[in-house]
Amino acid sequence: MSSISITPPIATPEQRVDQLTTWLGSLGLVDVASRRPASADASFRRYFRLDVAPALRARLGDTLIAMDAPPERENVPAFLHVQGLLMAAGVTVPAIVAQDVPNGFLLLGDLGSTTYLQRLTVDNAPIMYSDAVDTLIKFQLSSEPGKLPEYDRAFIMRELNLFPEWFIGKHLGITMTDAQTATLNGVFDAIASNCLAQSQVFMHRDFHSRNLMFVEQGNPGVLDFQDAVFGPVTYDLGSLLRDAYVQWDEEIVLDWVVRYWQRAKQVGLPVNPDIDAFYRDFEFMALQRHLKILGIFCRLNYRDGKSHYLGDLATVSSYVRKTAGRYGILKPLVRLLDTFEDTAPTVGYTF
Repeated sequence: MSSISITPPIATPEQRVDQLTTWLGSLGLVDVASRRPASADASFRRYFRLDVAPALRARLGDTLIAMDAPPERENVPAFLHVQGLLMAAGVTVPAIVAQDVPNGFLLLGDLGSTTYLQRLTVDNAPIMYSDAVDTLIKFQLSSEPGKLPEYDRAFIMRELNLFPEWFIGKHLGITMTDAQTATLNGVFDAIASNCLAQSQVFMHRDFHSRNLMFVEQGNPGVLDFQDAVFGPVTYDLGSLLRDAYVQWDEEIVLDWVVRYWQRAKQVGLPVNPDIDAFYRDFEFMALQRHLKILGIFCRLNYRDGKSHYLGDLATVSSYVRKTAGRYGILKPLVRLLDTFEDTAPTVGYTF
């Protein structure tokens, strides 16, 4: 007789909370009744804050964070691997207190609830970004090939193609002509060629104000690092300084880029030795990221029902237009956006 394999049903969010609570209760480290949401996330992960058992607070702190990462959707082994790389590099990351990898549960150290986004002001930004750059350089200096997945051409193009699928097609309701598709692909090729020509280092991939926590010792604490790869040296700097959630004046960003570049050169990171060429690399890389983000924010809305990300489209679109308008090889992108803006159905959104 042939046997039929039956895939077990995927647990509902409520069932997973029950499983998580049972596991946490078995550890004897936290008061499971104190569980409350710790943060929202763009992925399928959920985080809960719990009070530590009084007798253990001197060792573990007052609170810990439980992570629920459904194993069929999230890569917990990658989280543990990158946590180890960051910790070895001297970066402040949540400690791993307990783990149930097969079920996608982790109990983590708590880096608090104050993100960079919540704390940044014009007055404190220079020192906050200086701390962030120091942390980024530590991670980049620890880079070794073969330790993380490669951010190769296929990876870059897969991300870029989220833009025509979700932003142009789904959000704007536009079907591009063959000529428009060829124009966009030409811009994509120029972006990808620049990014692939850059030196490669460890790359966080989401190094920005919502994933950096302000902490008193070892600032900043770094979160959401499980998607790290080996890729272009300017990527994380672009993520940090051309942030989708907070925008700074161009001259301030240029100053911070120059400061990073000077420090990176001093410690031997493989940045472009010419500052003008380095800034161009930074701009092309940030543009690649912003085109991807426009697609992702629209996907989060239309596929996942997370509509609040649409509120950040205007900031990201502004970055795209400004950057593309500065380089001849990228200007066809601006002309495409102008055309789409004229022809898109009126849905209450603007570029």
